[in-house]
Amino acid sequence: MKKIKFLGMLVVAMVMSVQVMNAQETPKGPRKDMKMTPEKMAEFQANRLSNELGLDDATSAKFVEVYKKYMKALGEVHMEFANKFKKDKANAPKDGENKKPEFKPLTDAQVDQMMKDRFAISRKTLDVREKYYDEFRKFLSPKQVQKVYDQGFMNRGKFQNEMNRRQGMKKPGGNAHHTPMK
Repeated sequence: MKKIKFLGMLVVAMVMSVQVMNAQETPKGPRKDMKMTPEKMAEFQANRLSNELGLDDATSAKFVEVYKKYMKALGEVHMEFANKFKKDKANAPKDGENKKPEFKPLTDAQVDQMMKDRFAISRKTLDVREKYYDEFRKFLSPKQVQKVYDQGFMNRGKFQNEMNRRQGMKKPGGNAHHTPMK
């Protein structure tokens, strides 16, 4: 049960991180060229993890290549899941049609389908993780692979926050910790 909860949380975190990356506005001004693509982000994370693991140059090069493929595969799985929700959202009322959508409780069949979808995404995610475990094991120890998986999950949010800070991205209304007085 704990594994299912963990995988569910992992899926939600991955989907949210992918959606956050896609929802970012392009910064205006001289920093426009600094926008991080998912590929650049994966490479940045791979290089950081390589340094944390203390890998030599040859092993680091292999690691970066495999890690980028791993992140791309996970991203594809989670985009499939996110696209399913976009279809549902597309059927919601448009602006001007009905300002307050009517919220109806989900039926048992809808909840059942949602649970099955969650299980499917968890299975696909697990398949990717198992496949790349074997790939990483060709040049990393099991402890190093565990650190890659643990660090990748734990630092994803920290990395995104840092990139937003560096790109000058701010929440509307200014500082996230301070609500402006009116």
